[in-house]
Amino acid sequence: MAAKKTSAEMQTINPSSGSTILPEGYKPSKDEEFMNPFQLEYFRQKLLDWRSELLNEANQTLENLSTESLHKPDQMDRAQIESSAALDLRTRDRERKLIQKIESALRRIEDGSYGYCEDTDEPISLERLEARPIASMTLAAQEMHEKMERVHRDD
Repeated sequence: MAAKKTSAEMQTINPSSGSTILPEGYKPSKDEEFMNPFQLEYFRQKLLDWRSELLNEANQTLENLSTESLHKPDQMDRAQIESSAALDLRTRDRERKLIQKIESALRRIEDGSYGYCEDTDEPISLERLEARPIASMTLAAQEMHEKMERVHRDD
């Protein structure tokens, strides 16, 4: 019977870039070493894909805004266009802030701190990272942080 291979033994390195190549269909598992090269590459790819998607949407919005004509004779048409443009710009501003958080997560992958809580240094659960790859705190630390924000905001 063959022994189960560790993630380090299964790891594939791309010779041209030196980066880890994920096996097809790879998903992080609790059965492997936390934040091993596969998990780091999995989350790096997830973050890069998310950032690319957001940037494409932002470019599409800019393209749409530059081609929209505000010289409509009907005031209702013009008001609708302006309202829609304002909503698009607010959405893109939120996404701009999200891109900054994605960039921060990518930097944490590079410096080796990704996956660990910035307050407690405890591992962030894989489930939390899967749902929110930009998470920088464990769920308990995040809840405490938000509770403290509410307390200080009420002062």
